[in-house]
Amino acid sequence: MTDSTTCAIVGGGPAGMVLGLLLARAGVEVTVLEKHGDFLRDFRGDTVHPTTLRLLDELGLGQRFAMLSHSKVDHAEFPIDGHQVTMVDFRRLRTPHPYVAMVPQWDLLNLLAEAGQAEPTYSLRMCHEVTGLLRSGGRVCGVRYTSPDGDGELRADLTVACDGRSSIVRQSAGLTAREFPVPFDVWWFRLPREADGQYTLIPRTGPGRMLIMIPREGYFQIGYLIPKGTDQQLRARGLDALKAELAELIPEADTDSLTSLDDVKFLDVRLNRLERWHSDGLLCIGDAAHAMSPVGGVGINVAVQDAVGAATLLAGPLRRGLVSDRDLAAVRRRRLPPAAITQAMQRVLHRQLVAPILRGEIANPPAAATKLIQRWPVLSVIPAYLVGVGVRPEHAPDFARR
Repeated sequence: MTDSTTCAIVGGGPAGMVLGLLLARAGVEVTVLEKHGDFLRDFRGDTVHPTTLRLLDELGLGQRFAMLSHSKVDHAEFPIDGHQVTMVDFRRLRTPHPYVAMVPQWDLLNLLAEAGQAEPTYSLRMCHEVTGLLRSGGRVCGVRYTSPDGDGELRADLTVACDGRSSIVRQSAGLTAREFPVPFDVWWFRLPREADGQYTLIPRTGPGRMLIMIPREGYFQIGYLIPKGTDQQLRARGLDALKAELAELIPEADTDSLTSLDDVKFLDVRLNRLERWHSDGLLCIGDAAHAMSPVGGVGINVAVQDAVGAATLLAGPLRRGLVSDRDLAAVRRRRLPPAAITQAMQRVLHRQLVAPILRGEIANPPAAATKLIQRWPVLSVIPAYLVGVGVRPEHAPDFARR
């Protein structure tokens, strides 16, 4: 089976779904290929940041998003010397939505899919797994895929890789990333929650331990940070050792539902960035271009901003059928500084906060930072801006606004 489109987007995550919607609203024929049959993946972040909320307003989707079941995090506190100190205060931001909304990411993706399918030039193909690239004269001219109906080819003027940190498209194109050291991996599992359980941006910490708790319907999704490369060693200690550590960090949680270490999934945390984000006929954005650490929960926001920047620059060339190497390079020039600066901040947090906690050297943020914010609370807006708004936030282009 062979057919064609103007823009083939590989991956139905936040970057791919936002890019597909925006280009379709520009009148570009766009096809999004998602390998799964739905968006229900556990390894997804649930944070929707102030800039993404503003984007939804600009796209005319704000009211529909507000109808989704979600909670709001407007500040984050650390217990310091027996007192709760607000370290991150989104309430100080000058933005229409001074908070982070917590909503299962699959609900957000379904909302974007519904909006895209209202556009006549938009197509979303679920259960379509891309297996390789099509080339003609050295230029990428589409993708090969497999689906329940068999193998096929989709030819495209432009192919955009939005298929994450393990991007098949990136590998097929021979684009290599520079890897940065990361001191931890993540164990990912569920624990039951009471109806009044709350989310906090601040992780639970103890000597040598750190975890986050994401509230979902009927359960907490737990992200338990472990020192890099220790997965097998820690599993060898057995389930009871993990339960004992959890009992210290989250004594209010019921760990009886955790009956096997097979329920504990392993996430190899990566932090990397492509030197070159494109080749002729192909562009990488989001985690396919720059895998983010989960520290700060900013990866989703950066990926969405990548998609908006790419749509703003490429809609016109795609409509004209004249996407040049210069056009694709312009996307990297626009979005590289935000990605590089954000990753640099994450690397500092790895060195100064996460690694010392996992080594058992500290249990809270460095004293210098906490003392500064205790003395001048207004400084809590700085981490709020970096997390909630980010470097070079994007606005929806005029052609996509409703």
